[in-house]
Amino acid sequence: MTKMTKVLISLALVFVAPLALACDYPAPPKGLPDGATASKEEMLAGVKLISTYQADMAEYLACIEADEILSDQAIANDDEDEDAKKQSKALFDKKYNAAVEEQTKTVEQFNVEIRAYKAKAQ
Repeated sequence: MTKMTKVLISLALVFVAPLALACDYPAPPKGLPDGATASKEEMLAGVKLISTYQADMAEYLACIEADEILSDQAIANDDEDEDAKKQSKALFDKKYNAAVEEQTKTVEQFNVEIRAYKAKAQ
C-alpha cells in the first residue's frame, strides 16, 4: 500500500468513525426532588432518574473511549503525525473529564437532597 493510500484511508476513518459512533451526551436529570419537602415516592423517583443518568453516562463514556481507540488506530497509520495524536488525546481527556465531573456534581447534589430527606424523617 502506498503512503498516499494509507493517508486517505486514515482520513476517511477519522471523518467517518464519529458518524458511526455518534456518542450522545446525556443531560443531567431535571426535576430532582427537594429532600426537605419531598415524599418517599418522590425521592425513589429521583433515585431512578439518577440511576438512569449514571447508566447513560457510562454508555457515553464507553462510546467516546471506543471513538478514541478508532481515532488512535487511524492516526497510527501515519507515523509522522505525532501532533495529531497529542491533539486527539487532549480532546478525549477534556471530554471524558468534563463528563465525569458533571456526573459527580449531579450525583453529589442529589446526595445532599437525600441527606436532607433523611434528616427530615428523623
